Amino acid sequence: MSYTVLARRYRSRSFDELVGQRAIADTLQRAVEQDRVAHAYLFCGTRGVGKTSLARILACALNVTDELSDPDAVTEAIMRGDDLDVIEIDGASNRGVEQARELIAAAGLSPARSPYRVYIIDEVHMLTSEAFNTLLKTMEEPPSHVKFLLCTTEPHKVPATIRSRCQRFDFRPITRASISDHLAHVLKTEGVEAGPGVLDRVASMGRGSMRDALSVLERLLAAGETSISMEHVEQTLGLPPADLVLSLTDALLDGDASNALTCGETLMQQGLALDQVIESLIDMWRGLMLLRTCGERTDLLDWADATRSELMQRAQLGTPDVFAHGVAVFEALARQASLAASARALFDAALVRLALGMAIEDDEGPSAGAPASGAVKKKLKGASEARSARRSSSVAATEASRQAASKAGGASSSGTKDYDARSKAASEKTLKGARSPGECWGGIVGLLEGSSVQAAAQMLEPVSLESGVLTVRMQGGHSGVVADRIDDMRAAAAKAGVTLQLQEAQDGASPVAQQVHEAGADPLVQMVSDVFDAQVVKVQPPKQQD
Repeated sequence: MSYTVLARRYRSRSFDELVGQRAIADTLQRAVEQDRVAHAYLFCGTRGVGKTSLARILACALNVTDELSDPDAVTEAIMRGDDLDVIEIDGASNRGVEQARELIAAAGLSPARSPYRVYIIDEVHMLTSEAFNTLLKTMEEPPSHVKFLLCTTEPHKVPATIRSRCQRFDFRPITRASISDHLAHVLKTEGVEAGPGVLDRVASMGRGSMRDALSVLERLLAAGETSISMEHVEQTLGLPPADLVLSLTDALLDGDASNALTCGETLMQQGLALDQVIESLIDMWRGLMLLRTCGERTDLLDWADATRSELMQRAQLGTPDVFAHGVAVFEALARQASLAASARALFDAALVRLALGMAIEDDEGPSAGAPASGAVKKKLKGASEARSARRSSSVAATEASRQAASKAGGASSSGTKDYDARSKAASEKTLKGARSPGECWGGIVGLLEGSSVQAAAQMLEPVSLESGVLTVRMQGGHSGVVADRIDDMRAAAAKAGVTLQLQEAQDGASPVAQQVHEAGADPLVQMVSDVFDAQVVKVQPPKQQD
């Protein structure tokens, strides 16, 4: 006997068995019970959500009656798609006018043994415009014994004249929980056990399609194992290991660019395709964004409770805009990587970009220049402690790879330190021989440490240098950002024997300068400016639409 795939063996055979479309199934079941079945239905939805299955179930409900001599045989014939009175037509291969005319001619014949002659037209949108026009009159006023059940994945391609003659039902993608429950039933029937997280992972790969999920499960069962583990799933399907994706996410949330690159290299060494890695990261950051925005009990995620609790701790380490930015970065990377000559370079650049963004977020807090309330300070302190603990754990987990990299690149690390020392020495030498405000200010900026302090220094310009007192004033940005970093600048100047004085802003500041100052106050603008070493020079109002 030939093997029958899971998607056919475990196909729904009754209204009660239909998975994920409870409202539609109940509506049609009541219509049959109350003898209010319309002459034509249009079932719309993506692949694998139960359109054809429900069409066959409805045909069984209409044609399998107690008057039949062998109702079980009729039911089996209908579910196989070869019953005399239930004609299934593939719209892709029977799309012309001649086939439509043959259908109309056959519709006038009485059913062979059942009450109705039912036509199930799959992928009906593939019919030509002429074929649709040929069917118009028959679908509007069909013989009393004829029912039309039209199925399509692209309802917008079905002419409005056809849609108006049908009762339309839109099938939703099946939820991950419903798919997971059905997969558990299939495995129990097959006598196979599944490890923790396996069913959720397979269900997620179905992306709302039961048939796709069953096809994935079929690949796992092909190995003949009596138990399926997560490692088996990842190896058989070529998926990025979940623990490595979490490690990379932790490194990005910690703002550790070096560790993020190391985790990215570890992922790529698994022999994974870059698009699979990016897709896993998009799913992870989308989930963190939804958890941070909507809370742990949100219905927008189909994750298990244990997964929600674990990732909710990570979601607390960032803000919704940070996670939204991460999704946008990875989504843009997915588009660009398919066209780039060096997709790996773009991948590494995206990791560094996100890590630097998180580092700046850590330095500046939720709103630069704004005092935080007691509750916010307490929350930030807890998040900072959690981040520090995670950073320590992440560093410990990658200690071996760091030591190996240190041995291999010792010369490079030493060269970087020597360069930093030479740079500071040059700045100190410049300060000692400084004769102009510009030379003195340039030497002080060279001594500053930290990207946020240096970014704030770019908002200042030197005015005068008299008796060891350097006066600077605002030239752009936001005064609150400068006020938070001015003490660090004064400390650096004091080490060189220079007193730094900030000139108060003039009351008559120009409107253009005020707009630049206000735009620079936005935390997201500050983060982008620091990452790309840029500053706000002009603010242009949005164009008004007519």
